Order: sequence, then structure tokens, then C-alpha cells
Amino acid sequence: MMFVCSLFPNFAEQTDYNRYYKKHVDMSLNIAKNEKKRVVIVGGGFGGLTLANKLKKSGFQVVLFDKNNYHQFPPLIYQVASAGIEPSSISFPFRKNFQRRKNFFFRMAEVRAVFPERKMIQTSIGKAEYDYLVFAAGTTSNFFGNKHIEAEAMPMKTVSEAMGLRNAILANLERALTCATKLEQQELLNVVIVGGGATGVEIAGVLSEMKRFVLPNDYPDLPTSLMHIYLVEAGPRLLSAMSEESSRHAEQFLREMGVNILLNKMVVDYQDHKVMLGDGSEIATRTFIWVSGVKGVTIGNIPKEVMGRGNRIKVDAYNRVEGYDNIFAIGDQCIQFADEDYPNGHPQLAQVAIQQGKLLAKNLVRISKGKEPKAFSYVNLGAMATVGRNRAVAEFSKIKMHGWFAWVMWLVVHLRSILGVRNKLVVFLNWVWNYFTYDQSLRMVVYSRKAKEIRERERIEANTHWAEDILKEESEDTAASIMALKDEALEELDRLK
Repeated sequence: MMFVCSLFPNFAEQTDYNRYYKKHVDMSLNIAKNEKKRVVIVGGGFGGLTLANKLKKSGFQVVLFDKNNYHQFPPLIYQVASAGIEPSSISFPFRKNFQRRKNFFFRMAEVRAVFPERKMIQTSIGKAEYDYLVFAAGTTSNFFGNKHIEAEAMPMKTVSEAMGLRNAILANLERALTCATKLEQQELLNVVIVGGGATGVEIAGVLSEMKRFVLPNDYPDLPTSLMHIYLVEAGPRLLSAMSEESSRHAEQFLREMGVNILLNKMVVDYQDHKVMLGDGSEIATRTFIWVSGVKGVTIGNIPKEVMGRGNRIKVDAYNRVEGYDNIFAIGDQCIQFADEDYPNGHPQLAQVAIQQGKLLAKNLVRISKGKEPKAFSYVNLGAMATVGRNRAVAEFSKIKMHGWFAWVMWLVVHLRSILGVRNKLVVFLNWVWNYFTYDQSLRMVVYSRKAKEIRERERIEANTHWAEDILKEESEDTAASIMALKDEALEELDRLK
């Protein structure tokens, strides 16, 4: 060693530096460790973003992980899918939001597994240690175990999925003008939406307006009567999370707009461009949209006993994951039974996530000071859904409304919730323009192509950073479960290629 040092005078110094760096810096993440306790937040949705914002000047080192580098506004994703607004109007970069923020770090990565006994998580770019861990990764589309439907249907949960759906709808309209047979043309013009929740109702309404106002002008040689929109719901009514009165008004609005509503109909398969229903009937379509339910995002190595309905993580009254003192979950990814007003868990709404994020920020500070945390109690601020121009339903406490006034309330609430002054202004101007002109000017079919460098990096990340070194010391069940997630990631990568 001394001989090496004499030949290379800086070798010893460099070696000491490397040892120091490895000890004090998370190597893959390039985040320096200091005396401050570290809060790791997984997911930058409503809950995670609120928590990160409220922890400003809290004395913690905050690290936010998200697989995207932007926050997206899910309530308006359907407008991206229908070419009503551009994707950037409902997205806001994390780094822009946290500019000049001290003791805050953002890393674009997917969190794959947690190892509580080591206070460590495994991400797609490496490992990260934590003092407090918060799961706020939200939900993904739930296909209820039907792999074939998952492979064939078009989900609409993210901005990128909405852009893909927009391209499919517009490309199908273009193809309908030149296709060889009447059968193919009808398949291209039929739209089947599965799921009668708020998202299903909203996308059905906006596509109905597209049929009425856009098709006659953009496609004058394509009769609008050939386009049919079907909304399929397995339950007895639409908007099951809202009152029967609101459900009835939403159904009435949609039927008046020409939407074919099929209630008590379960979709069981999709074969040869046909949606197959449980009663044996079929609907021909090449636009098969799936918005029927969600499930919590999967994190590897979370014990099965703490997983609840819909793959949601069970938490106590303080949003602590059951059985752990320093791991928390908020928003759609968790389910809490401690609130007496919601014995079956809170609804998966933005306000629940926001309120839990605000309280958890305060509780983390209290816990760090040795004080008792405060229990979460949800304040219901209401629910609403828009059906179309001048048509919406809204519920606030004991007040229920529908029609034009509910629609205006929907506009105001959602405009206030969008991040960024520019985004608010752009969305507002788009809405005003669309309202008076009955026209959207974003109807372009644009397919993105990932650069070779990005494709190769995704392939490398999908094959590495699966905690192989840790799994050698874990049980076979743990290793098998995480390797199963790896296989799913590789399959998804091949599917999107």
C-alpha cells in the first residue's frame, strides 16, 4: 500500500475521500448525509407534494422520489385525452416548484422495495436510507386480474396515457374515412368506455361534444350518426360515490347528449375488436377505454398483512403503516379505518390526500420533538363531476346542485387547484375559447419516439437495481416477490417499446 502511495501521491488522499464519500453520501443518488433527519417521500401527487411543501423550514432533509419529473393534475386528464387542452397545462415540474429550497432533493426514479429493518429503500437508480418514510405514490389502473384486457384496453390514468388515447381517437377518425369495409369503419367509430365513475362520465361527455361540434366541421364527409359512444358500468348506477340524486342527473344529462349507457353490465373480455359482456352480448370497437377502478401502486417487500382492499396500505389514525413507527402512507395509496365517519376507509379523492399531507407534516415535526402526533379526521369538502357544457353535478355537505351553477362551481374549484399562474391562465383561456367557438385547436396526431440513449438506459435500469445484494440475506419468499416485480417491469417495457 505504501509503495502504491509513493508512486501515486494522491492515492491515499483519494482513497480516504472515497471512504468518506461512501459513508456520508448516498452513492447512486448523490445526496449528502448530514445531521438532519431525512424524510423520504415516495410520489409527488396531491399528498406527497403537499407534504413536501409543508415540510419547508421544518429542520428535516426532504427527498422526493417520483417516476416523472412533474406533478400532474388528474381531474383534467380527460381533457388532454379529448384534445381539449395541452398536456403541459395540467403538469408542473417538481424542480420549478422547489427552486431555491434548502435541504430538499428531487430524484426521478421508481421506488421498488422497502427494507424496514435497514431503514432503506431500493429505487431504480440505487438505494436510499431514511429516518422517516412516506408512501404517497397513489394508484394505477385496476384490471381486476384480467391480463388480456390489461394488454388490449386504453387506460387513462396519467398524462402520457391520455396523450396515447388522444392519438388513438384521432387516428381512428382519420382511418374511418379510408377503411376498406363498413364493419371496420363501425369498429373505428364506436367508442366503448368501461367505468361509470367521475372519469368515465367526464370522458363520455366530452367525446359526445366532440361528436356534435367537431366532427361536422373537421370531417364533413363522415356522417356523425355513425359514431356511437357507449358507457358501460357493472353497478346499478353511475357515480356510485355520490348520491342517487346526482347519479340520476348525470345519467339524464348523458342520455340527452346521445351517450348509450349500459348499467349492470360487466365486461369480461376483448376479442377481435369486440368488447364482450357477461350476458353474452358484444360491442364492436377499436377504441376500448378502461377507467373502471384503481388500485394502490405496488411497493415490494411490504408484508401482506398490512395490505388492504384495492392494494392499499393499512394505516392507523396517524397515517402510520401498521406495525411500524417510522413508515407512513397517505392519499390513495393508504386505507384508514380509524376515522369513525369512514369505517370502510376514506374516498380516494384529492382532498383526502391534501389534508393527510398537511397533518402528517405537523406530526413529523411533533414526533421529532418527542411530542404525541394528532389523529387524522377528514373534513369532507364535497364532490363534483362535469358531464359537459353547462352540465355538472356537485355536492357540498347537505347541498346538492346540478346543471349550469354546478358546472361553474366545477370550473372555479379546478382552476384554483391547478399549479402555476401560467397554467391557470392557459387553461382558463382554453375554456373561454372553447366555450364560445365550440372548437378545440389541438387535434394533432403526434407520436413520440424515445431516443436510443433513453431506450438503452430504461433497459439497463429495468435489469438492475433490484437489491440483489440484500436479497441474498432475505427469505426466498421476499426474493421471489421482488423478482416477480422485475419480470413485470420488463414485460411493461417490452409492451411500450
